[in-house]
Amino acid sequence: MPHPRCISHLRDYVAIPSVNPMRRTDIDPQIVGELRYAEHMHEQLRALGLDAQIIGQPDRPSVIAEASVSGARETLLVASHLDTVPVDGMEISPFDPQLRGGRLYGRGSCDTKAGMAALMDALETVLTLGTLRRNVVIVGESDEELGSIGVNDVIESLGSRKPDWVIATEPTSLRVVTRHKGIAHAQLKASGIACHSSAPEKGRNAIVALSRAVLALEDLQAEIAKKRDERLGPGTLSVGLIGGGSAANVVPEEAWLVLDRRLLPGEDENFVRQQLRDLFERTGIDDVEIDWCRTEKAALGTEDTHASVLACQAALADAGLPTEPDTAAFGTDAGVFTSHGIGGVVFGPGSIEQAHTASEWVETAQVETASAVFRRLLESPGA
Repeated sequence: MPHPRCISHLRDYVAIPSVNPMRRTDIDPQIVGELRYAEHMHEQLRALGLDAQIIGQPDRPSVIAEASVSGARETLLVASHLDTVPVDGMEISPFDPQLRGGRLYGRGSCDTKAGMAALMDALETVLTLGTLRRNVVIVGESDEELGSIGVNDVIESLGSRKPDWVIATEPTSLRVVTRHKGIAHAQLKASGIACHSSAPEKGRNAIVALSRAVLALEDLQAEIAKKRDERLGPGTLSVGLIGGGSAANVVPEEAWLVLDRRLLPGEDENFVRQQLRDLFERTGIDDVEIDWCRTEKAALGTEDTHASVLACQAALADAGLPTEPDTAAFGTDAGVFTSHGIGGVVFGPGSIEQAHTASEWVETAQVETASAVFRRLLESPGA
Protein backbone atom coordinates (compact mmCIF):
# COMPACT_ATOMS: atom_id res chain seq x y z
CA MET A 1 0.00 0.00 0.00
CA PRO A 2 1.54 3.37 -0.99
CA HIS A 3 2.41 5.82 1.77
CA PRO A 4 0.85 9.30 1.91
CA ARG A 5 2.92 11.80 -0.02
CA CYS A 6 4.01 13.69 3.10
CA ILE A 7 5.46 10.47 4.55
CA SER A 8 7.27 9.71 1.29
CA HIS A 9 8.76 13.20 1.41
CA LEU A 10 9.79 12.68 5.02
CA ARG A 11 11.53 9.40 4.21
CA ASP A 12 13.45 11.13 1.44
CA TYR A 13 14.48 13.98 3.73
CA VAL A 14 15.61 11.75 6.62
CA ALA A 15 17.76 9.73 4.21
CA ILE A 16 19.77 12.89 3.43
CA PRO A 17 22.34 13.54 6.21
CA SER A 18 22.36 17.21 7.26
CA VAL A 19 24.19 17.18 10.59
CA ASN A 20 25.13 20.48 12.19
CA PRO A 21 28.84 20.22 13.09
CA MET A 22 28.19 22.20 16.30
CA ARG A 23 31.76 23.57 16.10
CA ARG A 24 33.11 20.02 16.35
CA THR A 25 35.85 18.64 14.09
CA ASP A 26 35.42 14.93 14.85
CA ILE A 27 32.22 14.28 12.85
CA ASP A 28 32.38 12.38 9.56
CA PRO A 29 32.37 15.06 6.82
CA GLN A 30 30.12 12.78 4.74
CA ILE A 31 27.19 13.56 7.04
CA VAL A 32 28.01 17.18 7.94
CA GLY A 33 26.27 20.22 6.51
CA GLU A 34 23.00 21.22 4.91
CA LEU A 35 24.11 21.40 1.26
CA ARG A 36 22.70 18.04 0.13
CA TYR A 37 19.32 18.69 1.74
CA ALA A 38 19.24 22.28 0.44
CA GLU A 39 19.94 21.04 -3.09
CA HIS A 40 17.16 18.45 -2.80
CA MET A 41 14.68 21.09 -1.62
CA HIS A 42 15.85 23.43 -4.36
CA GLU A 43 15.11 20.83 -7.03
CA GLN A 44 11.77 19.92 -5.45
CA LEU A 45 10.62 23.55 -5.30
CA ARG A 46 11.73 24.28 -8.86
CA ALA A 47 9.82 21.20 -10.03
CA LEU A 48 6.71 22.94 -8.68
CA GLY A 49 7.43 25.89 -10.96
CA LEU A 50 8.84 28.12 -8.22
CA ASP A 51 11.91 30.32 -8.57
CA ALA A 52 13.84 28.68 -5.72
CA GLN A 53 17.24 30.03 -4.72
CA ILE A 54 20.07 28.62 -2.64
CA ILE A 55 21.50 31.43 -0.53
CA GLY A 56 24.03 32.00 2.21
CA GLN A 57 27.40 30.46 2.84
CA PRO A 58 28.51 27.74 0.39
CA ASP A 59 29.13 25.22 3.17
CA ARG A 60 26.08 26.25 5.26
CA PRO A 61 23.42 27.13 2.68
CA SER A 62 19.72 27.83 3.00
CA VAL A 63 16.96 27.65 0.38
CA ILE A 64 14.15 30.11 -0.27
CA ALA A 65 11.24 30.23 -2.71
CA GLU A 66 7.95 32.10 -3.03
CA ALA A 67 4.56 31.06 -4.35
CA SER A 68 2.34 34.04 -5.17
CA VAL A 69 -1.29 34.39 -6.12
CA SER A 70 -3.13 37.37 -7.56
CA GLY A 71 -5.23 39.25 -5.02
CA ALA A 72 -3.56 37.77 -1.94
CA ARG A 73 -3.94 39.93 1.14
CA GLU A 74 -1.13 38.37 3.18
CA THR A 75 2.29 36.83 2.73
CA LEU A 76 3.13 33.98 5.08
CA LEU A 77 6.68 32.71 5.58
CA VAL A 78 7.11 29.12 6.73
CA ALA A 79 10.62 28.27 7.93
CA SER A 80 11.82 24.74 8.57
CA HIS A 81 15.44 24.25 9.54
CA LEU A 82 17.57 21.92 7.43
CA ASP A 83 20.10 20.90 10.05
CA THR A 84 19.92 18.15 12.63
CA VAL A 85 21.93 17.48 15.75
CA PRO A 86 24.76 14.89 15.55
CA VAL A 87 24.12 11.16 15.71
CA ASP A 88 26.41 10.07 18.56
CA GLY A 89 24.93 7.23 20.60
CA MET A 90 21.97 6.62 18.33
CA GLU A 91 20.35 3.21 18.73
CA ILE A 92 18.89 3.18 15.22
CA SER A 93 20.41 3.74 11.80
CA PRO A 94 20.09 7.54 11.63
CA PHE A 95 19.70 7.91 7.86
CA ASP A 96 17.76 4.75 7.06
CA PRO A 97 14.16 5.84 7.75
CA GLN A 98 12.03 3.00 9.04
CA LEU A 99 8.24 2.84 9.48
CA ARG A 100 7.06 0.81 12.46
CA GLY A 101 3.86 1.00 14.46
CA GLY A 102 2.68 4.33 13.06
CA ARG A 103 6.06 5.96 13.61
CA LEU A 104 8.85 7.00 11.29
CA TYR A 105 12.32 6.63 12.81
CA GLY A 106 15.51 8.48 11.90
CA ARG A 107 17.60 11.52 12.75
CA GLY A 108 15.63 14.65 11.98
CA SER A 109 12.35 12.77 11.57
CA CYS A 110 10.88 14.75 14.46
CA ASP A 111 13.16 17.79 14.57
CA THR A 112 12.17 19.00 12.11
CA LYS A 113 12.06 17.34 8.71
CA ALA A 114 8.48 16.30 9.48
CA GLY A 115 7.49 19.97 9.42
CA MET A 116 9.04 20.49 6.00
CA ALA A 117 7.42 17.29 4.66
CA ALA A 118 3.98 18.43 5.85
CA LEU A 119 4.45 21.89 4.32
CA MET A 120 5.66 20.56 0.97
CA ASP A 121 2.77 18.10 0.75
CA ALA A 122 0.27 20.90 1.39
CA LEU A 123 2.00 23.22 -1.07
CA GLU A 124 1.96 20.63 -3.84
CA THR A 125 -1.75 20.07 -3.27
CA VAL A 126 -2.80 23.72 -3.41
CA LEU A 127 -0.59 24.49 -6.42
CA THR A 128 -1.97 21.50 -8.30
CA LEU A 129 -5.58 22.41 -7.47
CA GLY A 130 -5.05 26.14 -7.95
CA THR A 131 -6.42 26.87 -4.48
CA LEU A 132 -3.55 28.96 -3.08
CA ARG A 133 -4.96 32.13 -1.49
CA ARG A 134 -2.06 33.39 0.61
CA ASN A 135 1.34 34.25 -0.79
CA VAL A 136 3.83 31.93 0.88
CA VAL A 137 7.59 32.11 1.25
CA ILE A 138 9.10 28.67 1.78
CA VAL A 139 12.36 28.64 3.71
CA GLY A 140 14.76 25.89 4.65
CA GLU A 141 17.37 27.49 6.88
CA SER A 142 20.74 26.22 8.05
CA ASP A 143 22.26 26.19 11.52
CA GLU A 144 19.13 26.51 13.66
CA GLU A 145 20.58 24.05 16.16
CA LEU A 146 23.48 26.35 16.99
CA GLY A 147 23.91 29.90 15.75
CA SER A 148 21.03 30.67 13.34
CA ILE A 149 23.37 31.47 10.44
CA GLY A 150 20.65 30.54 7.98
CA VAL A 151 17.80 32.64 9.32
CA ASN A 152 19.99 35.72 9.29
CA ASP A 153 20.96 34.96 5.67
CA VAL A 154 17.26 34.63 4.84
CA ILE A 155 16.41 37.96 6.47
CA GLU A 156 19.23 39.64 4.53
CA SER A 157 17.99 38.03 1.30
CA LEU A 158 14.43 39.25 1.91
CA GLY A 159 15.58 42.83 2.36
CA SER A 160 12.53 45.11 2.35
CA ARG A 161 10.24 42.29 1.11
CA LYS A 162 9.14 41.32 4.59
CA PRO A 163 6.30 38.81 4.93
CA ASP A 164 3.36 39.65 7.18
CA TRP A 165 4.11 36.82 9.62
CA VAL A 166 6.03 33.60 10.06
CA ILE A 167 5.60 30.02 11.20
CA ALA A 168 8.72 28.20 12.36
CA THR A 169 8.15 24.46 12.12
CA GLU A 170 9.25 22.64 15.24
CA PRO A 171 7.84 19.64 17.14
CA THR A 172 5.02 21.27 19.12
CA SER A 173 2.61 18.29 19.12
CA LEU A 174 0.38 20.26 16.72
CA ARG A 175 -0.07 23.12 19.22
CA VAL A 176 0.44 26.77 18.28
CA VAL A 177 3.32 28.09 20.38
CA THR A 178 3.37 31.83 20.94
CA ARG A 179 5.99 32.21 23.68
CA HIS A 180 9.38 30.77 24.50
CA LYS A 181 12.46 31.98 26.32
CA GLY A 182 15.54 33.24 24.55
CA ILE A 183 19.18 32.39 25.15
CA ALA A 184 22.09 34.74 25.76
CA HIS A 185 25.65 33.77 26.60
CA ALA A 186 28.31 36.01 28.11
CA GLN A 187 31.97 35.55 28.95
CA LEU A 188 33.38 37.37 31.96
CA LYS A 189 37.08 37.82 32.46
CA ALA A 190 38.91 38.64 35.69
CA SER A 191 42.31 40.28 35.65
CA GLY A 192 44.99 39.86 38.30
CA ILE A 193 48.72 40.18 38.77
CA ALA A 194 50.85 37.06 38.49
CA CYS A 195 53.52 36.22 41.03
CA HIS A 196 55.08 33.19 42.71
CA SER A 197 52.68 31.37 45.01
CA SER A 198 55.24 31.50 47.83
CA ALA A 199 54.53 35.23 48.15
CA PRO A 200 50.91 35.64 47.01
CA GLU A 201 50.66 39.05 48.67
CA LYS A 202 52.84 40.44 45.85
CA GLY A 203 50.23 39.63 43.24
CA ARG A 204 46.47 39.73 42.76
CA ASN A 205 44.60 36.48 42.28
CA ALA A 206 42.25 36.56 39.26
CA ILE A 207 40.52 33.35 40.37
CA VAL A 208 39.64 34.90 43.70
CA ALA A 209 38.28 37.95 41.89
CA LEU A 210 36.23 35.73 39.61
CA SER A 211 34.95 33.76 42.61
CA ARG A 212 33.52 36.96 44.08
CA ALA A 213 31.78 37.53 40.77
CA VAL A 214 30.33 34.01 40.82
CA LEU A 215 28.82 34.62 44.26
CA ALA A 216 27.38 37.92 43.05
CA LEU A 217 25.90 36.13 40.04
CA GLU A 218 24.17 33.70 42.38
CA ASP A 219 22.54 36.67 44.12
CA LEU A 220 21.58 38.06 40.71
CA GLN A 221 19.92 34.78 39.80
CA ALA A 222 17.77 35.07 42.91
CA GLU A 223 16.71 38.56 41.75
CA ILE A 224 15.98 37.31 38.22
CA ALA A 225 13.78 34.55 39.64
CA LYS A 226 11.44 37.17 41.12
CA LYS A 227 10.48 38.54 37.68
CA ARG A 228 8.03 36.13 36.09
CA ASP A 229 6.36 35.97 32.73
CA GLU A 230 2.75 34.86 33.27
CA ARG A 231 3.21 31.88 30.94
CA LEU A 232 6.95 31.23 30.81
CA GLY A 233 7.85 31.82 34.44
CA PRO A 234 11.17 33.49 35.34
CA GLY A 235 14.35 33.93 33.38
CA THR A 236 17.45 32.15 34.64
CA LEU A 237 21.18 32.63 34.99
CA SER A 238 23.70 29.81 35.30
CA VAL A 239 27.50 29.63 35.16
CA GLY A 240 28.34 26.75 32.82
CA LEU A 241 32.07 27.07 32.11
CA ILE A 242 34.97 28.38 34.16
CA GLY A 243 38.75 28.37 33.93
CA GLY A 244 41.94 30.20 34.73
CA GLY A 245 45.48 30.01 35.95
CA SER A 246 48.57 28.40 34.47
CA ALA A 247 50.16 26.41 37.30
CA ALA A 248 49.53 25.58 40.94
CA ASN A 249 52.56 27.60 42.07
CA VAL A 250 51.65 30.75 40.14
CA VAL A 251 49.11 33.30 41.34
CA PRO A 252 46.84 33.56 38.28
CA GLU A 253 46.65 36.79 36.33
CA GLU A 254 43.57 35.77 34.37
CA ALA A 255 40.38 33.76 34.91
CA TRP A 256 37.17 33.48 32.93
CA LEU A 257 33.67 32.07 32.97
CA VAL A 258 30.81 31.66 30.51
CA LEU A 259 27.26 32.11 31.74
CA ASP A 260 23.94 31.07 30.25
CA ARG A 261 21.09 33.55 30.59
CA ARG A 262 17.57 32.45 29.62
CA LEU A 263 15.69 35.51 28.43
CA LEU A 264 12.09 36.58 28.78
CA PRO A 265 10.37 38.43 25.92
CA GLY A 266 11.72 41.97 25.83
CA GLU A 267 15.18 40.99 27.10
CA ASP A 268 18.28 40.75 24.88
CA GLU A 269 22.06 40.95 25.12
CA ASN A 270 21.94 44.70 25.76
CA PHE A 271 19.61 44.09 28.69
CA VAL A 272 21.92 41.37 30.05
CA ARG A 273 25.04 43.47 29.58
CA GLN A 274 23.52 46.37 31.52
CA GLN A 275 22.27 44.01 34.21
CA LEU A 276 25.82 42.70 34.68
CA ARG A 277 27.32 46.20 34.73
CA ASP A 278 24.81 47.28 37.36
CA LEU A 279 25.65 44.20 39.41
CA PHE A 280 29.39 44.91 39.35
CA GLU A 281 28.86 48.55 40.27
CA ARG A 282 26.49 47.67 43.08
CA THR A 283 28.84 45.05 44.56
CA GLY A 284 32.08 46.98 44.03
CA ILE A 285 33.55 44.41 41.63
CA ASP A 286 36.01 46.37 39.51
CA ASP A 287 38.43 43.63 38.45
CA VAL A 288 35.99 41.62 36.32
CA GLU A 289 34.85 42.75 32.87
CA ILE A 290 32.38 41.55 30.25
CA ASP A 291 34.53 40.07 27.49
CA TRP A 292 31.55 39.46 25.22
CA CYS A 293 27.79 39.03 25.43
CA ARG A 294 25.50 37.86 22.63
CA THR A 295 22.00 36.61 22.02
CA GLU A 296 22.04 33.06 20.67
CA LYS A 297 18.26 32.82 20.24
CA ALA A 298 15.83 35.70 20.77
CA ALA A 299 12.83 35.14 23.01
CA LEU A 300 9.38 34.83 21.46
CA GLY A 301 6.45 36.76 22.91
CA THR A 302 3.68 36.94 20.34
CA GLU A 303 0.40 38.43 21.54
CA ASP A 304 -2.71 36.26 21.34
CA THR A 305 -4.34 38.80 19.01
CA HIS A 306 -1.52 38.70 16.44
CA ALA A 307 -2.54 37.70 12.90
CA SER A 308 -0.32 34.61 13.03
CA VAL A 309 -2.08 33.31 16.14
CA LEU A 310 -5.58 33.95 14.85
CA ALA A 311 -4.86 32.34 11.47
CA CYS A 312 -3.32 29.25 13.05
CA GLN A 313 -6.17 28.96 15.52
CA ALA A 314 -8.70 29.03 12.67
CA ALA A 315 -6.82 26.30 10.79
CA LEU A 316 -6.46 24.19 13.93
CA ALA A 317 -10.15 24.56 14.72
CA ASP A 318 -11.05 23.41 11.20
CA ALA A 319 -8.89 20.33 11.80
CA GLY A 320 -10.53 19.63 15.16
CA LEU A 321 -7.37 20.38 17.12
CA PRO A 322 -6.80 22.40 20.34
CA THR A 323 -6.43 26.11 19.67
CA GLU A 324 -5.22 27.44 23.04
CA PRO A 325 -1.83 29.19 22.65
CA ASP A 326 1.02 27.20 24.17
CA THR A 327 4.59 27.79 25.34
CA ALA A 328 7.83 25.94 24.61
CA ALA A 329 10.84 25.27 26.78
CA PHE A 330 13.20 25.41 23.79
CA GLY A 331 14.33 28.30 21.61
CA THR A 332 13.47 28.60 17.91
CA ASP A 333 14.17 30.75 14.89
CA ALA A 334 10.70 32.28 15.29
CA GLY A 335 12.29 34.41 17.99
CA VAL A 336 15.00 35.51 15.56
CA PHE A 337 12.42 36.48 12.95
CA THR A 338 10.41 38.47 15.50
CA SER A 339 13.55 40.30 16.62
CA HIS A 340 13.76 41.54 13.02
CA GLY A 341 10.17 42.73 12.99
CA ILE A 342 8.50 39.65 11.50
CA GLY A 343 6.09 38.37 14.13
CA GLY A 344 4.91 34.80 14.26
CA VAL A 345 4.48 31.47 15.97
CA VAL A 346 5.88 27.96 16.19
CA PHE A 347 3.94 24.94 14.96
CA GLY A 348 4.62 21.42 13.77
CA PRO A 349 4.15 17.69 14.13
CA GLY A 350 5.97 15.57 16.68
CA SER A 351 6.90 15.98 20.32
CA ILE A 352 10.06 17.61 21.62
CA GLU A 353 10.35 14.54 23.87
CA GLN A 354 11.43 12.55 20.79
CA ALA A 355 13.75 15.20 19.31
CA HIS A 356 17.51 14.63 19.59
CA THR A 357 16.99 11.18 21.10
CA ALA A 358 18.83 7.91 20.44
CA SER A 359 15.76 6.55 18.62
CA GLU A 360 14.26 9.74 17.21
CA TRP A 361 10.79 9.27 15.72
CA VAL A 362 7.60 11.04 14.78
CA GLU A 363 4.02 9.83 14.62
CA THR A 364 3.07 9.63 10.95
CA ALA A 365 -0.51 10.59 11.78
CA GLN A 366 0.70 13.91 13.16
CA VAL A 367 2.64 14.60 9.95
CA GLU A 368 -0.50 13.98 7.92
CA THR A 369 -2.55 16.22 10.21
CA ALA A 370 0.06 18.98 10.03
CA SER A 371 -0.16 18.81 6.24
CA ALA A 372 -3.92 19.33 6.48
CA VAL A 373 -3.39 22.35 8.76
CA PHE A 374 -0.87 23.89 6.36
CA ARG A 375 -3.28 23.33 3.48
CA ARG A 376 -6.02 25.21 5.37
CA LEU A 377 -3.58 28.08 5.98
CA LEU A 378 -2.52 28.26 2.33
CA GLU A 379 -6.11 28.12 1.09
CA SER A 380 -7.33 30.87 3.43
CA PRO A 381 -7.14 34.44 2.06
CA GLY A 382 -6.16 35.91 5.41
CA ALA A 383 -7.18 39.20 6.99
